[in-house]
Amino acid sequence: MIMIGVLHALQGLVALFKDEYFLVGKNGLIVNVDYTTWAWTQLIFGIVVAFAGSSLLAGRMWARIVAVLLAMLSVVVNIGFLAAFPIWSTIVIALDVLVIWAVMVHGREMQSA
Repeated sequence: MIMIGVLHALQGLVALFKDEYFLVGKNGLIVNVDYTTWAWTQLIFGIVVAFAGSSLLAGRMWARIVAVLLAMLSVVVNIGFLAAFPIWSTIVIALDVLVIWAVMVHGREMQSA
C-alpha cells in the first residue's frame, strides 16, 4: 500500500509539473478533467493510501478495511487514467489486485504480529 501511495503521488506530481508528458489530451481521458485537477487528486489520494499502508503494517484492524476499499478505489482511478498512461496504470492496477488479495487472505497474520 505504501508503494501504491508513492506511485499515485508520483503520477500526480508528473501531471502537475509536466502534463505534456501524457499520451493523450485532456479530452482523451475517460474522466474529462484538467490535468492539474487530476494531479491534485492523485497526489492527495497517494498520501492517504500511503498512510493507510503504514497503519496496515502496524496491524490495525481498521487499516485492513480501509486498505481494501482504497485499493478498489485505486483500480477505478487508474482505469480513468488508462488512456493517458497505459503501462503505468496497468502496473498499479495489478498491484492493487495483489494488495486486495494479500489483505483478504493474510490480514489476520499482521494483527497477531
